[in-house]
Amino acid sequence: MVTPGLFCPIQPRISPHADDVQDWLTGWVVERGVPAETAVRLHQSGFARYAGRLYPDATLADLRLVTALFTWFFLLDDTVDGHATPSLEGVRATVDGVFTTIDSDGRQPAPGLPEPMRALLLDSWRPITGELSEVSVDRIGDALRHHLDGILVEASNKWAGRRPGIVEYIQLRRATSAAYVSYALIEFACAVRMRIPEAVYHHPVLREISAAGNDLLSWFNDLISLERDERTSAGHNLVLATARERGLHRNAAINEVIGRWQDRMTRFVELRASVPTFGARIDAAVRRYVEGVADSVRGTIDWSLESPRYPLPPAVQQWISRGDPAG
Repeated sequence: MVTPGLFCPIQPRISPHADDVQDWLTGWVVERGVPAETAVRLHQSGFARYAGRLYPDATLADLRLVTALFTWFFLLDDTVDGHATPSLEGVRATVDGVFTTIDSDGRQPAPGLPEPMRALLLDSWRPITGELSEVSVDRIGDALRHHLDGILVEASNKWAGRRPGIVEYIQLRRATSAAYVSYALIEFACAVRMRIPEAVYHHPVLREISAAGNDLLSWFNDLISLERDERTSAGHNLVLATARERGLHRNAAINEVIGRWQDRMTRFVELRASVPTFGARIDAAVRRYVEGVADSVRGTIDWSLESPRYPLPPAVQQWISRGDPAG
């Protein structure tokens, strides 16, 4: 995809089941108590097409489950991140409710996570984690905790009126994006289950690939949601952090972030080409993981350009591709 300011060499992919799963999702969320009006909004957002772009090789059944979990994550985001001055007590209660629900497998009450959020989480989390090894479940759980910790830090910053600098924000954004959760689900969403040993999963090159992919999709989101974030993020956006720290006007900060994004993409391409070998059996799983991270970057771009969840403001359209997003 070529844009006036951005170039993404990653090829687009999407599951052939995406649209069927989107139709299925509407009934699934309504059955769990989501109001019909909200269900319509979720359908229009096209979360199954997002999951289908990230996990194009998933079976129909597996794509349904990851789409259901993705939907829960977006509803969580709407709950805790829609205000410049959120209720810190409310965010803490929600996060505690998630921990309680996961740790007790739904056996303990979690007043901070009311229905239907609790039902949506349990009915997607249980079947996904029930099919994976203990190591794989721990990876997903650790990524979820990292994400929830990031949500708490951002809410605390907003409550205190604290605006992070560029370096601090980039680290925090890697948590609030939930990208590491989606990476931990790559094993589950492959047509053939793959397993990467712990030592390999945490190899420095794979860790840098994961971080670079996270940065690319997160910073892209910051660019296209800039106008909304100016009202609600209290400075938690890379463009806003850059403008404040560098003393730049808005357009100059946008250009700097675009340049940073393109440099990160160059590094990502270099990393994909430099993955070491770990032996034939493990290499196949590593290769699929790395391609899964790449799918998450390209998939986020394409879905963001097609979903009404992120209407493109005029100031942003000048550097977004005039061509059709991958379909």
